[in-house]
Amino acid sequence: VQLVESGGRLVQAGSSLRLACAASGRTFSPYMMGWFRQAPGKEREFVGRITWRNGITYYSDSVRGRFTISRDNVKSIMYLQMNSLKPEDTAVYYCAVSSMFTRDQANFGSWGQGTQVTVSS
Repeated sequence: VQLVESGGRLVQAGSSLRLACAASGRTFSPYMMGWFRQAPGKEREFVGRITWRNGITYYSDSVRGRFTISRDNVKSIMYLQMNSLKPEDTAVYYCAVSSMFTRDQANFGSWGQGTQVTVSS
């Protein structure tokens, strides 16, 4: 499977933005998909995840209440709705898939190329 992220851009603090992660492939039915991000000079970190079949979500403490993950099973797209953006949300955002119930990025694969989100103060 190939994943392609899109939607990243420069926004002001307090704004909203929606990222998309589109999957290609004849059949796409992963167990779980996740969003991760990597800020300049920092390690990549977990943002949130969603189980593909029933849409159960889980978020990191830093984004819970501001970010929402959803998916369109028909179009094979996962979304990340980001509200009340802060400058510390500035990062390259990546999506990936996993066959496990996990937050550990080592258990995710088929990483996309990432999309840059920049939040100005």
